[in-house]
Amino acid sequence: MTPATDWVFAVFEPMDFVALAVFVMSVIGTTQLVEKCSDRWPSTSVLMARHRAAWMEQLPTRDLKMYDAVLMTSLRGGAAFFASGCMLAIGGLIALLGQSERLVTLAAELALAEEVNKAAWDAKLIVILLFSAQAFFYFVWSHRIFGYCVVLMGTVPDRAEMGDGEPEPEVVASVRQAGQLLVRAGRSFNRGLRMIYFTLSALAWFLGAWALIASTVIIVLSIFRMEFLSATRTLLMEGAAPPPKT
Repeated sequence: MTPATDWVFAVFEPMDFVALAVFVMSVIGTTQLVEKCSDRWPSTSVLMARHRAAWMEQLPTRDLKMYDAVLMTSLRGGAAFFASGCMLAIGGLIALLGQSERLVTLAAELALAEEVNKAAWDAKLIVILLFSAQAFFYFVWSHRIFGYCVVLMGTVPDRAEMGDGEPEPEVVASVRQAGQLLVRAGRSFNRGLRMIYFTLSALAWFLGAWALIASTVIIVLSIFRMEFLSATRTLLMEGAAPPPKT
């Protein structure tokens, strides 16, 4: 084995690797479950994606688009807010890495672990930092896609300019492109939120591998309930929009 491999096995217990594997597979599996679910049992995120596409389909029918601009500004503001929060979290975690010795001392005094390993705590902080950075990138990318969508919305002429007939094929194409971008922006935003959920659950790793597994299971069950068993989903199913046209 290489020195790096020897260091890893010296720092972590075998159960830590099992817990980390459960954690990573839960992150990937939850994303697949929420986004690739069956049309017969769609998730809340999928239902909202259909409504986003339907929103853009209605864009050419309105005389003024100020209402759409206000809604888009609100969506972009939400993405910017969470991106800023992730930046603060990243800065705090970097600061903690520089104060890890004090954290280890505090953990030992509070008996959070039988044997506190500074290298293990640093590695756990780095893992949490990486997931926080991934959430930041999801929110930033969502914010940018919302901006791209606004540009396409600006290419759609007012109804007075189109007349009473059917919209031109170019207009229809722009509207559908805007709808697809809006769906992708919402998908990236939701991924960022789920990444925050799992980042919070990763904090339990400082209490041990079993604590990480338990917190991960709680987060997975919470996401499943919100996406498939919530009252919000029931309300959305009552007026479910049809799947977007391809």
